[in-house]
Formats: sequence, C-alpha cells, structure tokens
Amino acid sequence: MEMVSTIVHQLTRNLSMEEIEKSGLGPYYIDHTVGIWPQAAGGIPFNACEFQSKGDPITDLFEDMAAEQKARSTYDNILRVIKDPDVIDPIRFLREREVVHFQRFGETLRSVQEELDFKNFYAFNPSFDMPAKCSCDPGCSK
Repeated sequence: MEMVSTIVHQLTRNLSMEEIEKSGLGPYYIDHTVGIWPQAAGGIPFNACEFQSKGDPITDLFEDMAAEQKARSTYDNILRVIKDPDVIDPIRFLREREVVHFQRFGETLRSVQEELDFKNFYAFNPSFDMPAKCSCDPGCSK
C-alpha cells in the first residue's frame, strides 16, 4: 500500500489545475487535494470489508491465496497500461512478491490439510466437524 501510494503521490504532486481537470481527477482533488485516499479504480474507497476471515485455517488460507491472485492480476493490468519505467519497476517488484506469497500460502495450506486428515481431500476441521454417528449404529453412544 505504501509503495503504490508513493507512486501515485510522485505522479500527481506537480500537476497543474488544468492537468487535474483534464485527467478527470477534479472530483478527487476537491475531496482529497492530491493526498492519498486508497480506493479502487472505480472510485470505491478502501474499507475493512476488504479483509476476510472465518477463523478456520483452510478457509482463511484459501482466502489469502485468492487475495494474492487478485493483487497479482491488478498489477498485471497496471503493467499493461503504464509506460513509465519509474512506475513499472516497483509494480513488477510488487507483482513478484504476490507470486511468492501465493506460493507460501499454498505450501501452508498443503501442510494444514495433511495434518488435519491426509486421506480426505476436503480436509475437515476436527475442532468443528465431528464424525456423524447414526442412531441405528449399535456402537453409537447416544
């Protein structure tokens, strides 16, 4: 976040009022001058709803991996439209970091799944999911 905000600041700090208006940044300028206000390209401000957590390690690791992929594809899109090498180099660095994070989360997911139940692809969380017992089972202790 800091690196992207710094890039945006460097690209906008010396804009004239005419350049701000011509670029479509007029409404943004009215609210934030050229200060950094994290928001999506569509103008939706960043908020805590962007973070997802369920408290289940498998669910959360899949969410983490998805977030890394979404960030990587955003950087891919930025690299398709930017020509400034001073922007391209740090964005490439950030993109590479997302790829590494995705890999590490994947390795962690594999480890967690192996520890939970190595025979079950849809590894259940034993702290939540208990094996079902049938009332017709003579060994059932209900």
